[in-house]
Amino acid sequence: MLLLPAAALCCVCSALVAMAAELKQDSLSLTRKVGEEVSFSCGGTDQCYYEYVFWYQKKDTETFRVILHISRTSGAIDKRYNHPQQNDFSAVNKQNGWELQIQKVKLSHSASYYCSCYRSYYYIFGSGTRLFVTDEQVVKPVVSVYPAAPRAHLEGKSSLLCVASAMFPPLVQFSWKRQKENGRLEELPSADGRLLKLRESGCTASILSIHQQEISSYKYRCYVQHEGGKVEVQTETEGSTLSTPGPSPSLPPSLPPSLPPSLPPSLPPSLPTSLPPSLPPAPSVPSQYQVKLLLLLYTLLIVKSLVYCCGLFVLTILRNK
Repeated sequence: MLLLPAAALCCVCSALVAMAAELKQDSLSLTRKVGEEVSFSCGGTDQCYYEYVFWYQKKDTETFRVILHISRTSGAIDKRYNHPQQNDFSAVNKQNGWELQIQKVKLSHSASYYCSCYRSYYYIFGSGTRLFVTDEQVVKPVVSVYPAAPRAHLEGKSSLLCVASAMFPPLVQFSWKRQKENGRLEELPSADGRLLKLRESGCTASILSIHQQEISSYKYRCYVQHEGGKVEVQTETEGSTLSTPGPSPSLPPSLPPSLPPSLPPSLPPSLPTSLPPSLPPAPSVPSQYQVKLLLLLYTLLIVKSLVYCCGLFVLTILRNK
């Protein structure tokens, strides 16, 4: 019975590892005109236990649908999943491996595309690439940084707001760097809760929370990755200027008052069940609610096991006395 808490902890750790691991889809978005060619890359497939990489299509009003799977070694494709557009897709060999390709893009191909593979005992996914089929030109974002620290002297923190606007497509990815005086730029150390995202049509922002002790030591820069390329904020904001209380600068009118979720849609409710003989049946991918319920169940199991062990320990002591 003493092994139950350890086993439960092992299960929880395994679930967290599965969530953390993912394939790499570097392109947030791709914009093409009707009739043009497009291909979707998927990196990190060396983590895959089997040689097959699955590709999913997710449209705004539909659920995830598996298109096909591609052999990482031979490029052979399997279209047994009855996708209505399956004949529009093929595999192309690029420098980083086999990619999903559409030779002639149609308006109906506008969607997000996710790659996935089986890693030992669970499936891992890419972050997704959104395909925009339109005649509109790609426009880089206009990026600005605003200090926002009216209560820094009370809470011991300051904040920076990095706003990207007037871009197409609207998908961007933020990153922050800091620099000591006469020092080199360095990536910010990871810390949960330090970065928040705001998203609204045509305007996306990232909020960086800075501890008071770091204010006078660093300058900060905001970088925005977009389909048109990476944009760096030209103005470096010195942290020491953020500790001065005062009104925050006016923000763009399109900035939302709340923080809508900026994560990709939930994973598909199920994975392909008709797989090659050498590939094990794919388990259902749990929803966010199911994951929370699973973690709650593991927590209750751990607590129950600990209470039981403590009870045995107390009974042993009383019996010896």
